[in-house]
Amino acid sequence: MRPSDGRRAAGSQHPPIRKSLGQHFLNDRRILERIVDALELTGVETVIEIGPGRGSLSDMLAIRARRLVLVELDRLLAAGLRERFADRPSVEVIEADVLTVNLAQIAGGDFKLVGNVPYYITTPIIFHALEAPRPERAVYLVQREVAERIVAAPGSGTYGALSVNVQTVGRPKILFRVAAGAFHPPPKVESAVVRIDPRENAIVAPSEEPAFRRFVQDVFSMRRKQLRRMLRELLDVDAERASTILVEAELEAAARPETLSPEQFAALFRAATRDSSTRS
Repeated sequence: MRPSDGRRAAGSQHPPIRKSLGQHFLNDRRILERIVDALELTGVETVIEIGPGRGSLSDMLAIRARRLVLVELDRLLAAGLRERFADRPSVEVIEADVLTVNLAQIAGGDFKLVGNVPYYITTPIIFHALEAPRPERAVYLVQREVAERIVAAPGSGTYGALSVNVQTVGRPKILFRVAAGAFHPPPKVESAVVRIDPRENAIVAPSEEPAFRRFVQDVFSMRRKQLRRMLRELLDVDAERASTILVEAELEAAARPETLSPEQFAALFRAATRDSSTRS
């Protein structure tokens, strides 16, 4: 999603909306202000904004941040942003796909992240932003159903791989909902603003994260199966070895993946990893 206050840039018109990039422009100033407030800026931070679009959220951030980096994929929008902030040396515009950008590297140190992200690539963007070193705080405007999946508790119908992978390294919270009518053009779904603060002590180490994410996604592809049967199929082991892994992880054989907490997933991952290393 891309924000807009509906104004035209001096001497030019806004470029056409590109539906292929999931562009829906937020035009409610009250909501824009609440998004900025959620970052809790003090004036000394570096802020990276994903998908700044026409720059109305950026206008507010530029006043309240020490340094602002705008990452925009759309060539015409990026050009408009450069023109809009030409007199502000504290604002940098990077024309790129955010998934190809090393966020910590362009920040050059600690940073906060805000993103009105296209719904069709929300999950990849969030996973990308969760790679260490992570932002001190991230605030996203996302599809409401995605926000509910991010904060879902074990055992709930919306709890899944996204829930586990985010909650393993961060503490997410839904701040408020945003109606479709706040955008132009309005999306077909409701939206929500979610904040993710990093855990002081992440449940998995940075070196474990890529393999852990794949493991969690593989496990949830068999979410309805009991853990022992799931391990037998996933790891290609017999019932005895699967039971040994579960004993080491202190998990019940009849439990199902959707009931495990992030901590229990980490214990299962490590037990399974050690077993695989032993068999290699």
